[in-house]
Order: sequence, then structure tokens, then C-alpha cells
Amino acid sequence: MEALIGLGLLVFLLVTGIPIAWAFAGALGYFAFMYDANLNTLMMQGFRSINSVVLIALPIFVITGYLMQTGGIAARLIQFMEVLVGRRKGGMGTAMVLASGVFGAIAGTSTAAVASIGKTMIPALEERGYPRGYSSALLGISSLLGILIPPSIIMILFGVVTRQSVAALFAASIAPAIFLIILLSIINRVFCSRVFTEAVGSYDDSSSISRGKATTRALPALFLPFLILGGIYGGIFTPTEAAAVAAVAALIVGVFFYREMTFSKFSRSLVEASQTTGSIIMILLFSFMIGRILSMERIPQELTQYISSLLSDPIMILLLVNAFLIVAGAILDDVTVTVVIAPLFLPLMVQQGVDPIHYGAIVACSVVIGANSPPVAPILYMASSIGQVSVHKMIIPALTFIALAGIPVMLVTTFVPELALFIPRLFGLI
Repeated sequence: MEALIGLGLLVFLLVTGIPIAWAFAGALGYFAFMYDANLNTLMMQGFRSINSVVLIALPIFVITGYLMQTGGIAARLIQFMEVLVGRRKGGMGTAMVLASGVFGAIAGTSTAAVASIGKTMIPALEERGYPRGYSSALLGISSLLGILIPPSIIMILFGVVTRQSVAALFAASIAPAIFLIILLSIINRVFCSRVFTEAVGSYDDSSSISRGKATTRALPALFLPFLILGGIYGGIFTPTEAAAVAAVAALIVGVFFYREMTFSKFSRSLVEASQTTGSIIMILLFSFMIGRILSMERIPQELTQYISSLLSDPIMILLLVNAFLIVAGAILDDVTVTVVIAPLFLPLMVQQGVDPIHYGAIVACSVVIGANSPPVAPILYMASSIGQVSVHKMIIPALTFIALAGIPVMLVTTFVPELALFIPRLFGLI
């Protein structure tokens, strides 16, 4: 009961607008008081937990996302995808989905993708007949491909808190990401045919940039995902080293190839990345301390026994965990779900025969749904701001994308383990 009250307090503090890190601090204070925990010991254990080589990748990937945004990389990716598929019915929407996927394969974050891609694509989509509410909702869910496509900051956090291989977790979410891209593209095509009419454009040298020119300009940007992922799975460098390579490569491309990176832009990127990283590290520190208290009190084990006593059917247990993760994602932020809620169910999932790496892919899928589901829906609200449209105009298309794409991807990932485990096994990661 005390654990439920503590989690309820955390939810209450987050909903009332308390900064996330301090909401965690408040919940930690409650847990420490109720369970008579030694804060000095907890603090040392917390610092020991965040003293991880793997976590070095976190701030570097955050910096990479901001460097892509300010260095012209995102703009070239969008231009290339627009020329590549923009002529077809539903092509502009598909271009935004693909651009978000490639952006995620470099930066590992969704917020930078919303800002970079949305500012360029939303006006262009409106010119082609896309309602702003619809295109902003599509932007919100497609930007979350950065959570599924490696390198993923969420997967780094999950790997650290559950002590799983980050490289294996990266690989486990690739197939679900491809599945999500396919479903979003199909749904977008249907919307363009049945709900509104897209004005299909044509590209030629006189009216727009040529395909060859767009491809040439985008080559340095397109090279980055191959460099990062090829290096990781080719055994050339670790995910942490890949983060450093990505940041340096993004800086070089922005300065010497696109020549849009200035000292002021670079300085601003460092400041914004530092603020984002500082907030995440504080959340991690407090969450590690909360997790230590819960672990000492055997809360995850008691939760496993309680659910097992209620349900004996493994399918129903998996569906219950899916539903809980989705609901948690709708009222909590993605970091909270990843570092606090998801680990609570890990013993239960292992008891049901679910590989921890497979479970990581399930958690990533749940975060994609939760970040677009009201009432919290941080990515949905950010997309609303970037698209300059009220949230209520986005709700119906957003829920449609969740129902027809997000939930099916999560269910297939849950009940077809090979979707998540095939690639990690292929590279000998599990």
C-alpha cells in the first residue's frame, strides 16, 4: 500500500506541474520516510549507479540531436525525403515519417525531431492540402520513431536501470520501428484518399530542386546512420563510442559541408543539451534511489506474486502489463515510465518466459503510445505548439494513429517475440 501511495504521489506532483526532477525528489522523500531508509547510503548507491560508462552516451546523443537541428542536417534530410516520395499520393506525409525515422537513427531523440522536422514540413503539408491538426498529429507519432530506431536514449536508460545490453536493446527495436513506419505510411495514404484530398506536386529542375541535387546534398546526412549503426553492429565501436562519433560527424557536416553551423548556434546547442541532460540525470539519480528502496522492500516480487495469483493465463498477464504500461505512459512522461514503472514488471515478465531484451522492445512501443496519449502527451503538445494548432484538432487523428498503428505494433511485438529478438540474435547479441 505504501508503494502505491508513493507512486500516486509521484503522479500527483507531475500532474500539478512540479518539475519532473523535483517530483521524483518528493516521491523519494516519502519512500525514505515510510520505509525508514538511510539517505546517506541511498545517495552513495545512487551516485554509484549513475557512474556508468554507458550513460556517457546519453548527453552526447542529446548534443547530436541539437547539432543536427542547428547545422542544416535535418533540413537536407527533409528535402531528400520530399523529393524521393513526395510526388506520390500521400507522399508528403510519408516523407515526414521517413525523415523522422532517419533523424531518429542519428540523434536518438524525439523532441529535436519534432522541432526540426515540424517547422519545415507542417507549412509544406498545409500547402498540399493536409489539415494542420492531422499533419501535427502525424508529426507527433512519427517523431517517436527516435525511441524505436537506434540509437535510442530511452533504450539507453532502460539498459542502465535493468542492467541489459544497450546494443541488444538497440537491435530489438529496429523491426518494430520498420513495422510502425509501414503502418503509418498506409494509414496516411488512406487518409489522403478518403478524408482529405492531397494536391500531388511534381518536381522538376525549374519549379523545385532536382532529385539528383537533393540526393547529393543529403549524402553527408544520410551517411551518418550507416556510420553509427554500422560501427556498433560491425563491432568497430561501442554505443558510447558511437555517440561520440555521431556528435563529431554531425559537427563536421554542419560546419564544413552545409556551412550552417556557427559559433553562436554551437554554443546555444551546448547550453540546451546541457539543460536537457542535467534534468535527465537528476531524474535518474532519484529514480535509482527509489528503485533501491522498492527493491529492498521486495515490491517488484510482491507485485509479481499478486498478479500471478489473480491471473494464471500468460496471455492475459501480458495484456495486463501492456495495458498498464500504456495507461502509465498516458499520465507519466517517457523517462518515468522507463526508469520507474517498467522495471517493476521485469520479474513478472521473466517469470512468464519473456526475454528482458524482448521486454525492452515492448516498453519502447508503450512509450510511443503514451507520449501521444492525453492527458500528459508531451510530444503531442509539443507538436501542437510547432504546428500552431489547438490540441483538440489533433485528438481524433492522434488516437487514430495510436489505435491503427501504435497498439498493433505493441501487440505484435509482445506476442511475436522473434520480431524483437531476430536482429539481436543475428548479430550474436543475445
